[in-house]
Amino acid sequence: MECDGVRRGTMAARRNAAVAGEARRRAAVAVLEEMGPAQLGRGEGSNRKTATGLENLKKSREMSLGYAEKLSYREDVGTVGMPEKFDSPKLLQGKIEELAVMVQKSKHLVVFTGAGISTSSGIPDFRGPKGVWTLQRAGKGVPDASLPFHRAAPTLTHMALVELERAGLLKFVISQNVDSLHLRSGFPREKLAELHGNSFKEVCPCCKTEYLRDFEIETIGLKDTPRRCTDKNCGARLKDTVLDWEDALPPEEMNSAEEQCRTADLVLCLGTSLQITPACNMPLLSIKNGGKVAIVNLQATPKDKKASLVIHGFVDKVIAGVMCILSLRIPPYIRTDFIQLLLRHTVKKKCVRWTLRVTSVHGMRAPLSFLRSIEVSFPDRSDMKPVVLMEQPFSLQRETSMTSIFSMLLTLNFSDGCGCSSSSIECHVNFQKQKESFVRDRSLVLQELKCTAERQSRAGQQSILERESLPRAETSIHAFVTNIIRYDAADLKVADHKGSWMNSGSSTSSNLAKRLVEGASGYSASTKKLKC
Repeated sequence: MECDGVRRGTMAARRNAAVAGEARRRAAVAVLEEMGPAQLGRGEGSNRKTATGLENLKKSREMSLGYAEKLSYREDVGTVGMPEKFDSPKLLQGKIEELAVMVQKSKHLVVFTGAGISTSSGIPDFRGPKGVWTLQRAGKGVPDASLPFHRAAPTLTHMALVELERAGLLKFVISQNVDSLHLRSGFPREKLAELHGNSFKEVCPCCKTEYLRDFEIETIGLKDTPRRCTDKNCGARLKDTVLDWEDALPPEEMNSAEEQCRTADLVLCLGTSLQITPACNMPLLSIKNGGKVAIVNLQATPKDKKASLVIHGFVDKVIAGVMCILSLRIPPYIRTDFIQLLLRHTVKKKCVRWTLRVTSVHGMRAPLSFLRSIEVSFPDRSDMKPVVLMEQPFSLQRETSMTSIFSMLLTLNFSDGCGCSSSSIECHVNFQKQKESFVRDRSLVLQELKCTAERQSRAGQQSILERESLPRAETSIHAFVTNIIRYDAADLKVADHKGSWMNSGSSTSSNLAKRLVEGASGYSASTKKLKC
């Protein structure tokens, strides 16, 4: 990644940045160390548990500094902190109508996205008045996100792009973001180029299989990670996919992005300052082949003069307006998370010693970042004491009679950022009878869960995906709906109701409708190997 006018900082500047970063981390740790056990979320427990909780919070605080602090220090990151510009309501309304016509008439629409489309999810941008690099230049460090990075939800704009693709209007998305929100929204991987990588994705350098995680990868800069490829014929060490300053854009992503821009008759740039090269020059490839560029951003960009349409307004408001004019529904975001249950047992005379483990589907050592704790109870056995598991990896050991048959209720308490507080699984345990193994159709099960969540307008639904039973062990994988977010375009009205495009009876809407025709259906494309 190169930035216009950017040169490496001096060694002194690098040392100063490192010292400042260390000072911030020490200050955060000092605050944590002053907290008591109750403040740490432990309430009760041994000193060992309290200490472990402290370490987890320290780690969480350091990780919350995120991608921006993992980047190598760079003294000059281009123009930052430019003033935001807002079109007047009347002008904005007219531009939204013009953009809607451009989108509807386009034969090959490509969308080019930047950090500005994710700010409404709580993720700071880089160059805005309170952006990461703006505050860093002012000596204020990295801004805090409003929720954990791994729980950030796609915005209205992300979900609108999903619907535009389903309607056949949107052919491809090129993103400079590393937040994984396009993939979380359900946008097809084969129609997405992530130019700067993905903080939640690893790749096998040998067989090229991609692994999408529910936790942030520990490193950036295309380095080795602690995990290996699960392909039995491969097993290579995986690498992170996020670029550092000196890393070149991934050829496969860059080539597909450039090809799409050359083919596009309209490239719509959303929430990007268009300063990072070579990515910022890609939209202009459309103009060379007779296409157009439209830009929606709160700040001026170096490419504004070459654009056919420039809109200064909140991206969500603009896109909500376009979707309303096109009579397209913005689908809700429904998130599913997964756990793996492992129940092992050994026979000792007339007793059975068994161990329950609740782990991530991404590996025994991978974090279950959406879980706060697990309550284990035995509804039909008053002689078996319930327990609350607070530490990861979640594990419980017990010893029971060989002939004991009992029910075990697991109540999973979700962490901050989830749309409900908990969900439960009931397991029937009989060590004398081996259960059947099965694998259900993953896509069908998840679709059923999402349909149920949307119909009930709540999260918390769960279903089992597969089970493998062996003589001394049973493993099962479960899916949970942990969030559902609906997007109301009416809340983002940008003009007075008397003449608004939101008013279906207005003359503006009637005239505009005459210029719009129903979009064609979408097309299929070859899929990339993506495991999750």
